[in-house]
Amino acid sequence: MEFIVYLAGEIHSNWRDQIKQEASSKQLPFHFVGPMENHDLSDSIGENILGKQPNSIIKDDMASGINNFRTSVLMNKADIVIALFGKEYKQWNTAMDASTAISLNKPLIIIRPEQLHHPLKELSNKANVTVENVEQALAVLSYLVE
Repeated sequence: MEFIVYLAGEIHSNWRDQIKQEASSKQLPFHFVGPMENHDLSDSIGENILGKQPNSIIKDDMASGINNFRTSVLMNKADIVIALFGKEYKQWNTAMDASTAISLNKPLIIIRPEQLHHPLKELSNKANVTVENVEQALAVLSYLVE
């Protein structure tokens, strides 16, 4: 049996590659999907498809609609969601994706450093599992198939 795992969270570091490589090296039965990781494409997809927009607000709105469509389709197909809250970037999209996973009753693993315990306590309380790093999240996935 193969599981689909949606990897929600910031797109500026290689945390997804770390999970994918480690899961592959352990021959774990997981297929990973997630948001568009090409930031420029994500920001411009509305104009790429619908043409030039009259201002940046409408450009953002058009891109958001298409990005939300992508997220909705992939998250609905996912068996598991992992949401990484990093230290460096604002995490609004991650919070939205984690909340969506909860509302869809998707099993949710939150990765967040200890210093984000307080601001994420309610969200962590609704998640199935909260860990502090990628390695711990991988250990949870490994345990699922042992």
